[in-house]
Amino acid sequence: MEDEEMEKKVQQYLHRKGFRLTELALQEERNRLSTTSLSDVSLSRSDNDPARYYDGYNKLRTWAYNSLDQYKHELLCVLYPVFIHCFMDLVAEGHTQEARAFFHKFREEHELMHSRDLQKLEGVLSPLHLEEMDLARSLRENKFRIKLCEYSYELLLQYLQKTQALVMLGIINERIIFEVSAGQPSLISDDADVVALVGTSKDLAKQINQKEVHWGLLEDSVEERMEKALSDSDRIEAESKDADADDNNKKKSSEGGKQGGPLNKKLKKDKVVGATGKNNKSDASMVSGAPRVKPELTLPAMPVEVEQSILEDLRNRAQLNNLALPSVSFYTFLNTHNGLNCSSISNDGSLVVGGFSDSSVKVWDMAKIGQPAKTSSSQGENGSSQGEHLSSTSEGKRPYTLLQGHSGPVYSAAFSPFGDFLLSSSSDSTIRLWSTKLNANLVCYKGHNYPVWDVQFSPAGHYFASASHDRTARIWSMDKIQPLRIMAGHLADVDCVQWHVNCNYIATGSSDKTVRLWDVQTGECIRMFIGHRSMVLSLAMSPDGRYMVSGDEDGTIMMWDLSTSRCVSPLAGHNSCVWSLAFSCEGALLASGSADCTVKLWDVASSTKALKLDDSKAGSTNRLRLLKALPTKSTPVYNLRFSRRNLLFATGALSLGS
Repeated sequence: MEDEEMEKKVQQYLHRKGFRLTELALQEERNRLSTTSLSDVSLSRSDNDPARYYDGYNKLRTWAYNSLDQYKHELLCVLYPVFIHCFMDLVAEGHTQEARAFFHKFREEHELMHSRDLQKLEGVLSPLHLEEMDLARSLRENKFRIKLCEYSYELLLQYLQKTQALVMLGIINERIIFEVSAGQPSLISDDADVVALVGTSKDLAKQINQKEVHWGLLEDSVEERMEKALSDSDRIEAESKDADADDNNKKKSSEGGKQGGPLNKKLKKDKVVGATGKNNKSDASMVSGAPRVKPELTLPAMPVEVEQSILEDLRNRAQLNNLALPSVSFYTFLNTHNGLNCSSISNDGSLVVGGFSDSSVKVWDMAKIGQPAKTSSSQGENGSSQGEHLSSTSEGKRPYTLLQGHSGPVYSAAFSPFGDFLLSSSSDSTIRLWSTKLNANLVCYKGHNYPVWDVQFSPAGHYFASASHDRTARIWSMDKIQPLRIMAGHLADVDCVQWHVNCNYIATGSSDKTVRLWDVQTGECIRMFIGHRSMVLSLAMSPDGRYMVSGDEDGTIMMWDLSTSRCVSPLAGHNSCVWSLAFSCEGALLASGSADCTVKLWDVASSTKALKLDDSKAGSTNRLRLLKALPTKSTPVYNLRFSRRNLLFATGALSLGS
């Protein structure tokens, strides 16, 4: 029986039996219950009032801005995630107009640090958009990590308890993970990673970064053997000079009598100065101090002729430092009409490849382009522009090799270390391997489900890594059509990938504003680098394997210590996307190429030396010194590459007006 029918039956029974007092008591109980239910309905209606988000956020904002200056910058970090989730909760509850008014009222204070996210969220107009948009879905499914000192955390808790701000308390409990540290609040300049989106696990980043990283160079590499040979020759030469000096000393001491004492001291002093000078020279020419690490991958054998060419390049390598800057050879693609998506340069600078929106891959041989009597600065420009025009007029006379096979725009291309193979990735979710000698496609690798944004060969060749829109990075072998490892964990697209110099790790940069380091052997993430404010577009590893550099869409460059996962040097100089980064061969210089039409050279050697001296000081940050900015007038820089002889090659694209 239903509840109403049961109550009627009971009331009829009491009336029939004459239990008047009991009937009245039951009637009063029914009236009281109906009044309580009405109050519950009114309370639930007030809980659904959209004004509670506006009032709660406005009070929290006012309190944070009125806090003590010492703790204000930490407390203000709480506002952005609360603002985002207040807006999305309003949209999810169907209060679209109130959500738009709330968004436009408070968005200005977050524009400086989160402008791109706000531009995307501005298009959220219905609850369905929250499910369809990748950014909104990531924000709803994952939590923000915020660093606070212990006193700032206590201040926030006291405010929430005293004001009974239930709506704000619910959002903070559900959407934010606080990383509370003892002591004084950190400085604004040190807090590059105060707000970051992480997974739902409470201590995810801390657990990941506790794993050990074996940074260093490969054992028994060509560079190591060259270094040993140079050190042995220096030692033999020093011993022979010492023996000659001792013979001269004996002769002069026997002839000069008492004057032999000061002469001997002078010669010993010269000998010490000469030895230290040689050591400095060898340190500048070769990467020293880096531990030797065994590769976990089975690396292919290097041909003898390739090894000889590498040794020849090492012998003739120019020594770069803050006083001796590299020569730059810049190649410009003219009138590509927004068709050029990517470009790359071989290690020796002899080949340049471009990936285009019409699904084609074009390879230029710089030696052939240089045959006509043209100036060196315009060879790349004339060569590429001739290629674009001749491709439609004369198939047999075009100065480039056309490689066709993809069925979508080509987004990345990379040469093998020895220049005999070429990889290209496309929006058709495939990766293709080409032979530069046969000018033919050898293999088509299928594994990704969405467009592949980046592909890179390992430093030893044979293996390569790819980054895709499906939020994964994958490791491949040239002789297998299926991936060997799948690296999953990013919250958004994986935009770029880079190998560590010892081939044991790969780094990935993502649209979720983080960089991750993965173990090749296990496929696990062992480092998470948090600090960028926009999508990470470029990565580079230092030659000694200790440092990594990442560049983002806003023009910020960050230098990381792999062993501690700490940002050791944020670089501010570019004002647009950093598309390419490259270390010089001995690691003394860093080159960055950007959409702001400049190539910038940074002094790494002096900054890392100062960093080693200041390692004991907590929170100390050293900024790399900008050595030189090389403007290209109006040509964005797509790709940078240092050759083995330390010549810097760069490519860019320029569309001329009519």
